[in-house]
Amino acid sequence: MKTAPRRSILFLLCALCVVYGTHLQAQIYPTRPIRVIVPFAPGGATDAIMRMIAPRLSENLGQQVFVENRPGGAATIGMDVVAKSPPDGYTLGVANLTFSINPILLKKMPFDSEKDIALVSHISVLPFLVGVHPSVPVKSIKDLIALARARPGALNYSSSGQASATQMATELFKYLTKTDMVHIPFQGDGPALVAVLSGEVSVYWAPFRPFRPP
Repeated sequence: MKTAPRRSILFLLCALCVVYGTHLQAQIYPTRPIRVIVPFAPGGATDAIMRMIAPRLSENLGQQVFVENRPGGAATIGMDVVAKSPPDGYTLGVANLTFSINPILLKKMPFDSEKDIALVSHISVLPFLVGVHPSVPVKSIKDLIALARARPGALNYSSSGQASATQMATELFKYLTKTDMVHIPFQGDGPALVAVLSGEVSVYWAPFRPFRPP
């Protein structure tokens, strides 16, 4: 758990030096706090990872790096803030698979993901875990498939939003297993997880959340 965040920070710092190298020749970077936009609600995997990395970045850069959550719009609201911010290195964004999927699935984007945003670094890879509410009578994936086939449309599942990685994972599962479940989108992994814990939804494909090392 200690090695991965350190590597992520190193990659991010190296990328920042490359992207803003020319600007750094004119003035020392950074000279003020850096904002990192997370386009999802607090408590999700993307949010948790960035909040683990932010203190290390602050320590290495000598300036405060703070996380700001801007959920909604299948992550386009937050990333639109990044796209329309001055290209000076003081507003960064962190996104997941949703960023790549949106231009394909959404009819209209508020920004051009190829021209308006410069990719800096890949920072993590997370596995998915399948969780169900205790009221759902299944003990395995095999049981879940059998129940979903026996009761098409009766089960619902949460996701971190339209076109999100969690929705795509569940839709792929439905396609491969020939099952039918109703999609209930939320504004991030945190609210989606709370929904299955409370019984509001039946199933959730949850990204495995990292824990801060001691």
